[in-house]
Amino acid sequence: MKVLVIEDEDDIREIACMCLADDSSLDVIDAGSGLEGVRMAADEQPDVILMDVMMPEMDGKQTFAALRDNPATSTIPIIFLTAKAMTSEVSELRALGAKGILVKPFDPLTLASQVRAIVEGT
Repeated sequence: MKVLVIEDEDDIREIACMCLADDSSLDVIDAGSGLEGVRMAADEQPDVILMDVMMPEMDGKQTFAALRDNPATSTIPIIFLTAKAMTSEVSELRALGAKGILVKPFDPLTLASQVRAIVEGT
């Protein structure tokens, strides 16, 4: 399964990528901004996108909308990664059509299995 990680903070992006890459069945690619992520998603056709909500210039919601507007990326499942775990925020992200929501700080030891469980619906 190919996973695209879109996260503007280098350290969080690197940790997430390392954690996911520990699972040999995952092929991990990453982008440092929403705009870069939109381009990469169209080019690379990942099976799932793990994306931060709060990013400069193009936030997660705007990136989500851009991905949904492009026929090449409109059906890729998106899992949001957010530090805001308030019920209203989670509800809003689900209403957009997010496949799942993971809360920061995430557990590095279970990140890969959480992503897999969300994608597989288990």
